[in-house]
Amino acid sequence: MYIPKHFQLTDQEEMYKVMEENSFAIIFSMHNGKPFATHLPLLLDREQQCLLGHFARPNPQWRDMEGQEILVTFQGPHCYISPSWYEIQEAVPTWNYVAVHVYGTVEFVEDADLGTLVRKYEKAGSPYRLEDLNESYMDGMKKGIVPFKIQITSMEGKAKLSQNHPAERQELVITQLGQSEGENEKGIAGLMKKNLPIK
Repeated sequence: MYIPKHFQLTDQEEMYKVMEENSFAIIFSMHNGKPFATHLPLLLDREQQCLLGHFARPNPQWRDMEGQEILVTFQGPHCYISPSWYEIQEAVPTWNYVAVHVYGTVEFVEDADLGTLVRKYEKAGSPYRLEDLNESYMDGMKKGIVPFKIQITSMEGKAKLSQNHPAERQELVITQLGQSEGENEKGIAGLMKKNLPIK
């Protein structure tokens, strides 16, 4: 990923936070000599420094992934920045965003805990429990998926939050974004206000 120095995100905790808050990721690998991508929810295991998930068995991507270095991208909030918000006329539009790229190798896991994603995303107090499903039904479902873990070998992060503009102009952008009802705009404004540590 192209990352100018002033947009570089190097703090591991901040990158983990982006991954956990935007866990519907894209996995890229080479399949039959061509780039192939799958959109999947992934679970970050901080202790083991890996990502957990599963493919649908009919998805061909998993069949030739072993041994490859693969790329996983996590897209945080992003939005258009209008030059009309600045105090000058000589300016061009841009796009503010946060993204994390993870590189690693895949390992297929036979005894994976399939309830981890359910426990993460089911709301507190939900009556749904994967463990309550009929055992024969679950056995059938397990046959249709391929659980995996991606061992993280490296990460890179980018937080393009108008750091290349004067503080006064950043405040103008925050004000304009604060007037929006969009979740992405609110997210970018919040990150700009926090002065996300870019090193």
